[in-house]
Amino acid sequence: MLIKECKGYELEKEKSNTSEDFFNRSEVTFVEDGQEKTLHVLYVRYFDELFQEFTPYKQNPIIHHGTNEVYFKDIVALVCLLKNPGLKNRKRLYINSKYEFASYFQDINYNKLPEVFLGIQQNKEYELQSPLEFIGQPQE
Repeated sequence: MLIKECKGYELEKEKSNTSEDFFNRSEVTFVEDGQEKTLHVLYVRYFDELFQEFTPYKQNPIIHHGTNEVYFKDIVALVCLLKNPGLKNRKRLYINSKYEFASYFQDINYNKLPEVFLGIQQNKEYELQSPLEFIGQPQE
């Protein structure tokens, strides 16, 4: 699987009676079997304020590569796809439970995440051999 892009952004109200401004969207675009797909993860914006509880990151931006800065919302869809590769067959995922959201971040090998963004920055893509490379093994 080739990871082409990872990005996140805050939704804005289109109409005064909607609640879009309570949500963020994170997207990961990838190519598998010659077909380009994008997984859109919509989640409650409040979770961005809690990421220190379930990741080792302490502040945004979470990753720096020269002038390239990666924010927490940029990694959400990627982490969901790595943790649950079955999501590659879906277009959208909606998460409104803090417990469910945090579960995607358990056992992630955060030391490997910068490789993805460096690969995208330098080569316009990152070749993902196996999602298991990004899942830490439990310590016994």
